[in-house]
Amino acid sequence: MKIGVLGAGHLGRIHIQQLKELAEWEVIGFHDIDAERCKVIEAEFGVPAFADPAELIAKAEAVDIVTPTITHHRSASLAMKAGKHVFIEKPLANTIKEADDLVELARQSGVKVQIGHVERFNPAFRAALPPSDRPMFIAPHRLAQVNPRGTDVSVVLDLMIPDIDNVLTGLGSPGKSVRASGVVAVSANADIASARNQIANVYQANRTACRTSLK
Repeated sequence: MKIGVLGAGHLGRIHIQQLKELAEWEVIGFHDIDAERCKVIEAEFGVPAFADPAELIAKAEAVDIVTPTITHHRSASLAMKAGKHVFIEKPLANTIKEADDLVELARQSGVKVQIGHVERFNPAFRAALPPSDRPMFIAPHRLAQVNPRGTDVSVVLDLMIPDIDNVLTGLGSPGKSVRASGVVAVSANADIASARNQIANVYQANRTACRTSLK
């Protein structure tokens, strides 16, 4: 199947590399707004850069979206309205309204849409499902050093989102209540966040995400 990649930054490069190793996919091209980055990726993988994302989408059967989160809604909408299958790096969108719009558009267009929640498919995590005894306490901590990449959204959408997904996948419930707090430290959005879920009457899920750690 012919696939085009939107976004060739840190993660986009990895997507192109992995797709080229899979016999099921033919990477027909990619799009990125950074002209110098395009030259680097073209030279490394022998994949052509498209100046116009609409042209790339038109020639592809599927589109892999690895652009900044704030552009996911626009990019995915273009692809789905063109009848193309879509893979979108997590998170799905920047806001709940944008996410709802994309879900509805996917239903209307009839295309396949997959979100890049790779932790859900981690073999260790899969082996633990379903647990023999339901967990009583879950406390994932996802800590990272300062990196400008991903700061267009809060640390919840940047780093905590896989752990939110894992809790929902593992327990099958969003919980009875959520208490959360966040702190702005180095960007315009929350860079440190903590959230606690009360699930049923027993289970607790505490999540911490920070992108200002020393290591």
